[in-house]
Parts: sequence; structure tokens; C-alpha cells
Amino acid sequence: MLSAALVARALGECPDLIIHVVAVECDTTILPHLKATLDACLAAGQGRVTFDLIEADFISASTGITRDDRLSNFDLVIQNPPYAKLGKFSAPRIAVREVGADAPNVYAAFLALATAALKPHGQLVAITPRSFCNGPYFGAFRSYLLDQIALDRIHIFESRSIVFADTGVLQENVVFSGTKGGSRDQVLLSTSNGHEDKESRRNVAYTDVVHPGDPHQFVRITANDEDIEIAERMLSLPATLESLGIKVSTGRVVDFRSRECLLNAAEDDAVPLIYPGNLRDGVVVWPRDIRKPQWFRPLTQKDANMLFPEGWYCIVKRFSSKEERRRIVAAVWSPERICSPVAFENHVNVFHLDGAGLDRNIAFGLSMWLNSSLVDRFFRTFSGHTQVNATDLRSMRFPGREMLRHLGELAPETMPAQSEIDSLVDKAAGMVDTLV
Repeated sequence: MLSAALVARALGECPDLIIHVVAVECDTTILPHLKATLDACLAAGQGRVTFDLIEADFISASTGITRDDRLSNFDLVIQNPPYAKLGKFSAPRIAVREVGADAPNVYAAFLALATAALKPHGQLVAITPRSFCNGPYFGAFRSYLLDQIALDRIHIFESRSIVFADTGVLQENVVFSGTKGGSRDQVLLSTSNGHEDKESRRNVAYTDVVHPGDPHQFVRITANDEDIEIAERMLSLPATLESLGIKVSTGRVVDFRSRECLLNAAEDDAVPLIYPGNLRDGVVVWPRDIRKPQWFRPLTQKDANMLFPEGWYCIVKRFSSKEERRRIVAAVWSPERICSPVAFENHVNVFHLDGAGLDRNIAFGLSMWLNSSLVDRFFRTFSGHTQVNATDLRSMRFPGREMLRHLGELAPETMPAQSEIDSLVDKAAGMVDTLV
């Protein structure tokens, strides 16, 4: 379908153009249909269309595994790559590294190799999951891709269930185009609910999409002018977690690796074990009937090293989806409720001071700030998958220490309604210039 659509458009818009299509496919069930489509393109071209059909794995044929010299020097590459992961030491991943990119899964490998196969000023168009836009998992790949190509256009499908609904793919998808060695002036952003709905579109500055001061090179997709204003407001904040002396890391307990330490009832030497299900209305409620063990009893020194000492902590769920009311869900663990060391399970992120607890008001201030609509809107501009990574949180800017402390002083013991959170944050945010 991609081949036919591209050839039909080129024939219609460029009457004198000579087109040569190189199509790569390894699925033997699809090959006969692809061959028939290419034959139809050849017939429609009336001498202006030729093609090569390569029966091969694209990664192998584009690298030193089984290189095919026909896979280079393209004006255009269009693809809808598969989504499977690549093992760190697998032959395909090693082969892609030799091209200059590190690709943790197949779709990233396809994009990297397609980029390498372009002529200068050649264009890449692809439909992929949005997950490559942020997070450490795609960091090295993102660096390679954005160094090689300039993004021209990005289209987002707002619904995760309409596009590819027949295949069971429920990732958030984007269609994007980029030019190898192109100019980095503007990017056309567009959105629609599904592939048959009317789209809205807008041109934005390239620096609004890939911020020049961002070492992680997150791709930020703002839906409207309000999103750009929110991004500018967030990026102008005075502090980072590093400047605040605050660290964030994933919980240390991976439950399936510590089964012998997990308990469903209190025993001597057992401490609270906190799962995402313990986060409720801005506080950590423990114990709760959530079908998860609620106690952790260390049996070895290695187990004991997984604990955090008694103290105040701000906790954030590691997984959420775009359909949820808030992408970032934060809560406070209070030592006043339970005076004990505590174990945090791996599906939460923990804000701490080098492994120890936070100041009480800083913990509540962080929780209020992270639960605000301002932060939610900003986070949605660059996160298109279900994870809230510790790296994502580290990459964000924060209010200064005194503003966070002031916000914590205003915070009630249980999280108020969203409108009240936003009102308190807005009031405190007005103090950014003076309370840093």
C-alpha cells in the first residue's frame, strides 16, 4: 500500500519523473501480493516506473550481515517497521551499531538504517510508536537520528485504539518525516483522532520540538499555543533536581526476584512494602487490600540494602496511560504514620536525598507540584508511552527550594481537588522570581 500510494502520487504530480522502487520483504505470504502491486505500478507508469523486489530481512540486507548494495542512495524511504525488541548482544543490534546507531528494537533499527541509506537531502517517512521521543531506552538512537535528519512534520493519532485496531497494536502512534541534512527552522505538527478524521495542523519553531539545551534530545509535540506557553514556563523554572540536591530512582524491590522476602501479614523484622496501589489521594496508604504483599522481611544484607531509612519521601507511579486523568501520579510517604524503614517496589519512582528522607514540606511541595495540571500538560508533550521514567523526571525543571517548601506548607494532609491543586501551584508559581 505504501509503495502504490507513493508511486501514484509521484506519477500524478511529476509527469516527467522516472521512478525506481526498491521494495524489501521477508514474509513469504506477503511477497506474491507485493509483486502484484509492483507489477501494477510498472503498468501504470507506462515506462516511467521500474522496480527491484528484494526478498530479505531489511536489517541483514542493509548491514554487513548479508549486505545488498541496492539498499543505498535513496531520494525517499517510506516504511511501517515491525516493533519487536532486539537483544543487546544480538547480531542485528551489533550490525546496526557498526552503522553508527544503537537501536534497542526493530523499528528503531529500521529507522536508523533507512536514514543511513538516504542521499543528502533525501526524505524519510515512517509510521512508528511514539515511544522513541523520550526516555533513556532510546537515548542513543535519538541522538543518531536527530543528528542525521531534521524533522519536517509529525502527525499524532490521539486514539490508541483506532489506528491498527485490527492488529492489537495499542501503542500511541506517530507518522513523521525528516530530511537528511535538512534545515531546522520549523516543524509542521498535526493531530487527528484516527486516520480517517479531519486533522488540525500548525507550524512551530524547531526549537520548540527539540530544545537546543536538552541533553536528552526529547522530541516534544505541542498540540496548541497553550502547550508551547506551558513548555516555555516549565523550561524557565530556576531549578533542577540536581541543583536541589534531590535524587529520583526506581524502587529497589523487584518482587519476583525477592519472593522469599514478601509477606502478606506482619512478622518480626518485616517493614512496609509499597506498590503503586498504595498511592491514594496524594498520600501512601499502607497497608491496603490490593492483592499484593504488604510486608518485606530482609533475609540477607543484600535484602536490607533495598530499604530506605525512616523519613519523608515523594513517590510517583512508574506506569500510566494517556487516557488517565493525570500522567504523573505523586504521593507522600509519611514517617508519622509508620515509624519504620520502608521498601519501595520497582513500579514506583522515589524522590530522596542520597538515599535518605526529604524535608517534610519539600516532600509535600514536590507531590503538589507533580500532581498539577501544569506539569501534566508539559509531560504529555514529550511522553507518548506508558512509562514515567526516572530519567524523564530528572530532565524536568522545578521551582526553587523555597517555593517547594512554601507549596508544601500550603498542602493539606490529603490531596485536594485538581482545581485547588492548580490554584495553589499558580499562587506559588507567582513567587518563582523571588523565592529561588
